Order: sequence, then C-alpha cells, then structure tokens
Amino acid sequence: MRFAILTAARTGEVIGARWSEIDARVWTIPAERMKGGRPHRIPLADEALAVLERLKPLRTEGGYVFPGAAKDAPLSNMALAMTLRKLGRGDLTVHGFRSTFRDWAADRTGYENHVVEMALAHTVGGVEGAYRRGDLFERRRRLMADWATHCLTEPPATADNVRRIGEAR
Repeated sequence: MRFAILTAARTGEVIGARWSEIDARVWTIPAERMKGGRPHRIPLADEALAVLERLKPLRTEGGYVFPGAAKDAPLSNMALAMTLRKLGRGDLTVHGFRSTFRDWAADRTGYENHVVEMALAHTVGGVEGAYRRGDLFERRRRLMADWATHCLTEPPATADNVRRIGEAR
C-alpha cells in the first residue's frame, strides 16, 4: 500500500511491478502494463526506495516485487483493497490515493498542471500534447519527493486532528 501511495501508481501497475523494471531511482513500467499503452517512468523518492529495500530479501523466481501466494504470480488484484478493509478503512479506495495526490498537488503546491498529470501517467491533450515531447522527469522527481514528505509528515496537532487520530486508533 505504501509503495502505491508514494508512487501515485494504479493498483495493477503496482502489483505487477517486477524487479527488472527498477533501475537505481527509477521505476519504468512497460507500455503493455500501462492504461495509456505507453511506457511510464516514475522517479522513486527515498521513502519508496526504502519500501523496495525491505522487500529485497523476499525476491522470488517470478521476479515480482509484490509476489502473490501462487508461484510466479503477483499479488491478487484485490490485495490492496483488502488491506484497507483489514485496517478498518473499507470506506477508502486505493484509487482514492491517486485522487488525493492530484488534489494535494493542485491545492498545496505550485507544480504546473501538466507536471502533475504526467506524474499520474495521464495524457496531456490538445495542442500542448501534440508539441510536448519530454516527460518533465526532473520536475516530477521533485514533485514525488515533496509528495513523500507530505505523506510521511505528521499533521499539526490541532484539536480536530488529535480527535481524528484518536478515532483512527
């Protein structure tokens, strides 16, 4: 779940991740696993790399980062949703974290719309999309590092937050 949130990737992309797709600080998802049918590079923040580091001892012959119970198969498509249910948060969806990322980037940062859309692997359309050749990778690297910091920072101790955190425990 943490890796999915930190990368703002779709469930299918995350559970299908293979170690061969990870190179240094970049996760390259091949076109055949992408909704848009084009390869997508995701810059990995330190926190996402820490998740991968903890998983290295669990490597299997199938090469999946998140291996499932069946030999040479990834986690089930429902694994992340079930994790939320087990945490008592069946009211949330995995895809909702992508939406939260989008809202956070728009409301709390100065990143341009097209940088955020590219981070989500959305197609930038119209005239702009026709002329855009790059993937703004270095800007997206900063965006994903800022997102990781946001995700792993405790909220300020306001009365409302203290009540909400207490209810979650």
